[in-house]
Amino acid sequence: MSLRGIIFDMDGTLVDSGLDFDAIRRDIGLPERHPILEGVEAIPAGPERERALEILHRHEHEGAVRATPYPGVAQLLERLDQLSLRSGVLTRNSRASVDTTFGQLGWTFDTVLTREDAPAKPDPTGVLAICRDWNLAPTDVLFVGDYLFDLQAGHNAGTRAVLFVPDLATRPEALPEWSDEADWVVGGFDELHQLVEKLGREL
Repeated sequence: MSLRGIIFDMDGTLVDSGLDFDAIRRDIGLPERHPILEGVEAIPAGPERERALEILHRHEHEGAVRATPYPGVAQLLERLDQLSLRSGVLTRNSRASVDTTFGQLGWTFDTVLTREDAPAKPDPTGVLAICRDWNLAPTDVLFVGDYLFDLQAGHNAGTRAVLFVPDLATRPEALPEWSDEADWVVGGFDELHQLVEKLGREL
């Protein structure tokens, strides 16, 4: 395997938007811990689903406006450019929230896919679409995310997957029980930067 590109999740990986997923579930009326997009999709078409979508969009917009990047993200993106590595984003967020977030941060990526563009993770369709767009084999791509669905989407597509756990060094209890599904676990973008450099030297 060589490293030719990296696909990132957005919220909880590149930026912290402070989204309260439990509050979103309560506002929509979904059970605790139920996947939000799947819950909304299960609501029959009509006023109730439209109401749920409006609630979701409102929360996402508020999160996009207050989104702050995790330390080291900008430096890593700059380094990827220097190494001529492709960079992309695959997110379960809406296109509107993604455009707001990246627009105010001034970030650009080779490819950005949202839930309007591909089936939501853990479905691998979006990952495979990005790999095709880049003309790269999935084995030459890393997927970086903070949630199980990210790891599953990457592995289902054939990439290697990196779990990002913010502040892991100071909060070891934050490591989820499913972390062994990741090929690597990093607690910050400095560690991810080191991993990229290591894999780059192996080319």
